[in-house]
Amino acid sequence: MYDVVIIGAGVSGSAVARELSRYQLNICVVEKEEDVCCGTSKANSAIVHAGFDAANGSLMAKLNVEGNEMMEGLSKELDFPFQRNGSLVVCLNEADRPNLEALYERGVKNGVKELRIIERDELVALEPNIADEAVAALYAPTGGIVCPFGMNIAFAENAAVNGVTFQFDTEVTGFEKNEDNWVVKTTKGDLETRYVVNAAGVYADVFHNMVSEKKIHITPRRGDYCLLDRSTGGFVSHTIFQLPGKFGKGVLVTPTVHGNTLVGPTAIDIEDKEGVNTTQEGIDELIAKAGTTVKGLPIRQVITSFAGLRAHEDGHEFLIGELEDAKGFIDCAGIESPGLTSAPAVGKMVAGIIRDLTDAKEKEDFIATRKGILNPKTLSKEEYATLIKEKPEYANVICRCETITEGEIIDAIRRPLGAKSLDGVKRRTRAGMGRCQSGFCSPRTIEILARECGVDPSEITKSGGNSKIIVGTNKDRL
Repeated sequence: MYDVVIIGAGVSGSAVARELSRYQLNICVVEKEEDVCCGTSKANSAIVHAGFDAANGSLMAKLNVEGNEMMEGLSKELDFPFQRNGSLVVCLNEADRPNLEALYERGVKNGVKELRIIERDELVALEPNIADEAVAALYAPTGGIVCPFGMNIAFAENAAVNGVTFQFDTEVTGFEKNEDNWVVKTTKGDLETRYVVNAAGVYADVFHNMVSEKKIHITPRRGDYCLLDRSTGGFVSHTIFQLPGKFGKGVLVTPTVHGNTLVGPTAIDIEDKEGVNTTQEGIDELIAKAGTTVKGLPIRQVITSFAGLRAHEDGHEFLIGELEDAKGFIDCAGIESPGLTSAPAVGKMVAGIIRDLTDAKEKEDFIATRKGILNPKTLSKEEYATLIKEKPEYANVICRCETITEGEIIDAIRRPLGAKSLDGVKRRTRAGMGRCQSGFCSPRTIEILARECGVDPSEITKSGGNSKIIVGTNKDRL
């Protein structure tokens, strides 16, 4: 019997779990995948939006600005990468200047600080590779970039340390109302709970519509991306947007917190809630569009492409709150861009709703901080030498592209909610995210995972389920 069951271990669900773990509540997070951060939260622009784009007076605008303001403190408290690098919305001709000014006015009304319009001379000084056609830009110094994996995992780990249970490989199939409680039906049995939080991303409408007569509809909006090698890391220093259109802010070009350059996304509405395949048309479109705001884009330095799905609700608004016709069922739905930025504020809002409904008391022993995986590259030579003497595995480099050691991989596996797959290790350490895209390091990483998890290497998967990599040995087959 739980007080709260949260459906979804993405950034919203994990942020809610972390905020709720402050209180004396019995909480369970149910996730259909094998790890946290397996849906929209792992495939996005990694942008901390300033808050000028959402409609005035919307919940989306309010939580965007609040989440932005919380980000720096949280990144220090929970030890995940974040940089306030600023953003630029580029105007390519004078005819579009009224739209730029309207965006500025919207941002001011939303409460975005330090927002201003800059002219071409200042724009070129900030970004030498800006397109020759650019005439002005909206400059938001409060914009930033973050590691979405690091942020999601930090929320989840901190929640787990504070007593939240995570149940993976568990798919929700339905609900029953049992007097004052909910019975959450899953592929691994029933869970009884007083409250349900629906943070299921593109599936949030499915669960909402199971319990409510007031239906909602979420469209999976696919976005294709290209990630460029770290050798391009200095190509731009700010996040460069195009003026927003019908499908959002267009294709952006941005640095990442790890020194790469990211280009994307497209915005293609699809039916398949698992449709994360990239397409040639999508990649061609984003390359062409990115080339309109910057010149000389080093697109030949692409090391991987990927696609993510945004949970686009028909009204383009966050739907957060207890359902009128399904008491105890709290929606956290329609969390699309700027959902990553808003996540800390979303977590706080949902936790506040449940706190008020339950009169839950705060814990006296809540652990507010979390330390991430040790990065030897941040140590001095003397400190690194001492570390190697104590733990020789930190001298054994497994991923050469990103210089990730065996010690870091072991840490990733042994942590709360530790990695169980290649992708789990990748998201926590970046082993396999470099130029060769795990071509060299995956066999060694599989060996370490198998040893630490006490299983045969053939049991290790890329990302859970049936995504096995080793199906046998050549010697046995011969």
